[in-house]
Amino acid sequence: MYDLSALYEASSVAEAVALRVAHPEAQIIAGGSDVLVQMREGKRAGKALISIYGIDAMRGVSIDEDENIRIGSLTSFSHITKDPIIQKYINVLGEAVDMVGGPQIRNIGTIGGNTCNGVTSADSASTLHAWEAIVELTGPNGVRRLPIKDFYIKAGTVDLQDGEIQTAILIPKSSYENCFGHYIKYAMRNAMDIATTGCSVNVVLSADKKTIERVRIAYGVAGPVPMRAPSAEAVATGKSVSMETVNAFGDAVLEDINPRDSWRAAKAFRQHIAVELAKRCLIRSIELAGGAV
Repeated sequence: MYDLSALYEASSVAEAVALRVAHPEAQIIAGGSDVLVQMREGKRAGKALISIYGIDAMRGVSIDEDENIRIGSLTSFSHITKDPIIQKYINVLGEAVDMVGGPQIRNIGTIGGNTCNGVTSADSASTLHAWEAIVELTGPNGVRRLPIKDFYIKAGTVDLQDGEIQTAILIPKSSYENCFGHYIKYAMRNAMDIATTGCSVNVVLSADKKTIERVRIAYGVAGPVPMRAPSAEAVATGKSVSMETVNAFGDAVLEDINPRDSWRAAKAFRQHIAVELAKRCLIRSIELAGGAV
C-alpha cells in the first residue's frame, strides 16, 4: 500500500488544470515510475495525487501545422523509440530514451515525467537540449511555451507555475531539418543504471559534406541541470570536417561544463569522459550525416 491522502483522476487537460488549482499541494502522477517509488521510500508520504494518466490527448507523436514535431507529455519511452516520425527525423531521441531503466519502466515512464523531475541525469534531457526543444505548459491562464533550457531552474526544480501541467514537447523544424545526431550514455553498467555522464551531439553538414555548418552539444550530469556547451559549438561551427576540428571540439567543452564529485564518479573523471564522449558523438553524427572524418 502507498501512503497517500487522496487520489484525483483527470480525464482532460482542462480537468487536470482545474484539479491543480483546487489542490495546489497535490503531486502530479503520470506513469508513476518515479513518484510511487518516492512515496514508498517515504519522501512523498501522505501526499495527495492528481493522476493525468487517462488523458489520451497528451499521448503520441505528430507534426503540427508549423512543422514542429509534437511529442505529447504522456508518450511513453517505448512509444517514442518505435514511432516512425521519431525514427525518420530525430532517431537519436528514440535511442536515448531506450536507455532508460528496463522494458517495464520504458513501457510506463513518460517523456513529461522524465523532464518534469528536473534531474540532470535524465536520459532524454541532453538530447532535448541539443535539439533546442520547446516545452508546452498549460495552465489557468492558457498555454505557455518556453525553451527547455529555461524550463530547468536548478537541480530538481523546473518552471511549472501554479496550476500548470506540461502538455507537450516540441522540436522545431529548424532544429531537426537535415540534422543528424548521436547520444552516448556512460554508466557503470550497460543497463538499469543512472548515467554517470550523458552526451548528445548533432550536426548539419554542407552539401559536399566537407564543412560543419552547425553543431550542437548538450550534457547530462555535467552540472546541476542539463546544459549546452556553447564554447565547443563555436569552435566547430563553420570548420572543416577533420580530426583537428573534432579534437578542438572535445577540448573546448571543458570551458563550459562543471561536473561535481560524487560517489558515482570524481569530477576529474567526469571531465575526462565528457571530452571523449564529445569527440565520439561528433564523429558518429558526421557519419550519420553522410560525412567522413
